[in-house]
Amino acid sequence: MGTIILLFLLSFTIGPLYKVSFGLLGVVGLFFLADLFLLYRKSGNVEVSRHMPGIFSLSDNNLVRMKLKNRSQLKLRLEIIDEVPYQFNIRDMLIKTSLADEEEKEMSYMLRPTVRGEYRFGAIRVFVRTRIGLASRKETTHADTDVTVYPSVIQMKQEELAVTGQMVLQGENKSKRIGKSYEFDQLKTYVAGDDPRNINWKASSRSTSLMVNRYEEERSQQVYSVIDKGRVMKMPFNGLTLFDYGVNTSLALSNIALKRHDKAGLITFSNQADTFVKADRSSTQLKKILHALYKSKYNYCESNYEDLYLHIRRYVPNRSLIFLYTNFDSVHAMNRVLPILKMIHKRHLLVVMFFENTELKTYSESESQTIIDIYQHTMARKFIMEKEQIIREFERQGIHAMMCDPLKLSTTVINHYLEIKTRGMM
Repeated sequence: MGTIILLFLLSFTIGPLYKVSFGLLGVVGLFFLADLFLLYRKSGNVEVSRHMPGIFSLSDNNLVRMKLKNRSQLKLRLEIIDEVPYQFNIRDMLIKTSLADEEEKEMSYMLRPTVRGEYRFGAIRVFVRTRIGLASRKETTHADTDVTVYPSVIQMKQEELAVTGQMVLQGENKSKRIGKSYEFDQLKTYVAGDDPRNINWKASSRSTSLMVNRYEEERSQQVYSVIDKGRVMKMPFNGLTLFDYGVNTSLALSNIALKRHDKAGLITFSNQADTFVKADRSSTQLKKILHALYKSKYNYCESNYEDLYLHIRRYVPNRSLIFLYTNFDSVHAMNRVLPILKMIHKRHLLVVMFFENTELKTYSESESQTIIDIYQHTMARKFIMEKEQIIREFERQGIHAMMCDPLKLSTTVINHYLEIKTRGMM
C-alpha cells in the first residue's frame, strides 16, 4: 500500500503514473475482497481449547496446553491471545503460529502463581490470516475457567519421591542415618556390622545362627507445623513471602510424617492462635491440612507467643515434635520470646526454623568500591553476625534452631525430621 500511495503522489508530476497506481489499487482491492471471502465463508476457521489442571501449585511452573485445529482447506497464520488471570500481571500474552489445511497442533506455556486463591481464565482470542495477509479475522472462544492455587502439591510430591528413594533433592545431609529406635520390629540373622548389644540370646539358642533384634522408628508420634503469620513473615523472596515458604514446607512435612505413620497437625498464629488442625493420621488428614493452609493469610499484627504457648498447652497435651516457622530480625526480638519458647521446649521437642537473608549475604561478600559501600557492607555483615548469634543462643538454651535459605526450607526441614526419627530423639 505504501508503494501505491507513493505512485499517486508522483502522478501529480508524472501523469501516466496515475493510471498505473489506480490499476494497482484495483488489483489490491480485488485481493482484499478475495481474502475477506476466504476468511468469512465459514462460521469459524479455527477450533481452539485450553487444557490444564483444576488445581495449580503455588510457586511452581504449572502447564497450560492449548489444542488448535484448522477447519479450513487453507494454510492459516494465527495470533493467539489467551486471557490469563490478572494475578499473573501478564500483558503480552501473544502466541504466534501457523496451521496447514486441516492440521491439528498442541501448544503450551507455563504459569507460576505466587498468591494462593481463586484464579479466573477468560476467553481465547484468535486473529486469523490467510497467505494473502491483507485481512484478519478475530475469532473468540469463550473458555472461562476457574482454577484454585493451593500450597505446592508439586513440591510435596517431589519431596516424597526423594525420601522414598533414600535421598532428598537439592539438599544437604543426603545420607541416611541409621540409629536405634524404641520399637521392636522383628528378628533377623546376625551379620557383620550389627550391634552386638541387640543379640537375642534366647532366640539364638533355638536357632543354628545368632539372631538379633531389629528395631524400627517409633510410630504414631505427633508432628506439628506451627507457622508465624505476623508481620515478620511478610518479607518477600523470589516472588513469595516467607509465610508462603512456611506453608509449602508444612504441607510437604505433613505428607512425609503421615507416610511414616506419624500423626501430622497444624497451628498458625499471629496476635492469636487462629488455625488448629489436631494431629492425626487418618486418610483425610492431609486434605484437612491442605485446606487449612490454603485459607491461611498473613497479617500485620505483632506475633503473640504467650497466646501460642497457652494454645499448645491446652490443645497439645502429649509430647510432640514441633517445627516453628518464624523469623527474627535481631537478638533483642529473639530474647523477648525466648522464655516462652523454653517453656514450650520443656514439654515438647521444639525446632525453630528461621530464614537466612541470602541476598544480603551475597551483597556482603561483594567488593566495596566506595566509602558508602564499605559502610553498607559493614552493616550487612553485622546483621548476618547477629543472626548467627541467635543460633548460638538457641543452642546454648538446648533448643534446636536452624537458619535456612527459603528455597531449601522444605528439604532442610524434612532431613531434620528424618534425623530426629532415626536417632530416636523424641
